Amino acid sequence: MIKKTPIALAALLLAIGTATLALTPTLALAETPPVATAKQESVRAEMGKPFTEIQTLITSKDYPQALTKLDAIEAFENKTPYELFAIARMRAVIASSMGDNEMLAKAFDSMIKSDFITAADKIKYTEGMAGTFYNEKKYDQSKQWTIRALALNKDSVAMRDLLARTMYLQNDYTGAITELNKQLQEDALANRVPTHEKLHLLISCYLKLKDNVGYASVLERMVEFYPKKEYWGDLLYRLPNKPGFSDRLRLDWYRLMLATDNMEEAAQYVEMTELALLAGLPTEAKKVTDAGYAANMLGAGKDAAKHKQLRDKVNKQAADDAKTLDAGETAAKAAKNGVGMVNMGYNYVTLGQAEKGIELIEQGIAKGGLKAPEEAKLHLGMAYLQAGNKAKATEVMKSLKATDGSADLGKLWLFVRKE
Repeated sequence: MIKKTPIALAALLLAIGTATLALTPTLALAETPPVATAKQESVRAEMGKPFTEIQTLITSKDYPQALTKLDAIEAFENKTPYELFAIARMRAVIASSMGDNEMLAKAFDSMIKSDFITAADKIKYTEGMAGTFYNEKKYDQSKQWTIRALALNKDSVAMRDLLARTMYLQNDYTGAITELNKQLQEDALANRVPTHEKLHLLISCYLKLKDNVGYASVLERMVEFYPKKEYWGDLLYRLPNKPGFSDRLRLDWYRLMLATDNMEEAAQYVEMTELALLAGLPTEAKKVTDAGYAANMLGAGKDAAKHKQLRDKVNKQAADDAKTLDAGETAAKAAKNGVGMVNMGYNYVTLGQAEKGIELIEQGIAKGGLKAPEEAKLHLGMAYLQAGNKAKATEVMKSLKATDGSADLGKLWLFVRKE
């Protein structure tokens, strides 16, 4: 929302200016009015009295009469550039006092084109009109003045934001997207966090155009900078439907769902638990069922007995696994390929031994023979995150290039914030 432009303040400043008009003495022998140079800041003497009367009328709020007298002054012939400026300035005061923004815009336009106000004032008046017309919902005029303001000050954050909003309200979603993405690129280069309002406007543009790819790209930025549960949920529920996403990564998808508090029903906890068991990760399966019970999703309702059976099974397998870790590690290292070492390494990560897990995963990747090397690298990056090494995790995750969903998951893991 644009704050209303302080036109009343502008009028006050203008009124002060009109009170100090310099007068050019009347030349007794001259029948034609003196011609002022661009630097001459004075009006002919016969204009002095009408200007003073106009100021008095403005003070008494008799604006129609003030306009009548100003029109009479404007009828003078051979007006100098400064006299034209002085008339426009007085008209701006009257227009502002009357709340007539169309008249004010014309007066400001004349003043801005003159040589008698500073560059800073030109910017101020131009931006003021852009904001004023925006608040009046006159978006065509607002856009015109906004573009003029940007021509005077291309780096104005307020005007660039206003331009994007105006385009949106004119249904120019493509134009708004182009402008907003330029701003986001500049934010990234300057290492600035984009505003929530900017991202929200961009996501609305993509929604209007039914551009799901663009919409998802902004959701990624939302979860990066403003990681609300709702944004995470919206983004994650779209991911499995992305073309090429592999069912093999469903457990990894659930891991992100759990980490962002987006598990919404008991069936999700049950499926994730079963997937963890199939992956040979009973300790992780135990953590999932425990989380399900803590969230009151498991252990209640008509399937409470089934949930208990699952929990008992998980607890037993986790206890048995703890007894055979050394033997499992030895067997994995003796295998011809690195699959077992990668799996065993991530098992250690689930047990809270991230450093040991990292070592085994790296050795497994180096050994080769993996059916899904990108998945192994994904788990390596997750292990580094678990170990608190964000720099190394970022390096690994950014190296992921596969289109099976592993690269998407890796990028999103870098946005997950630990409480």
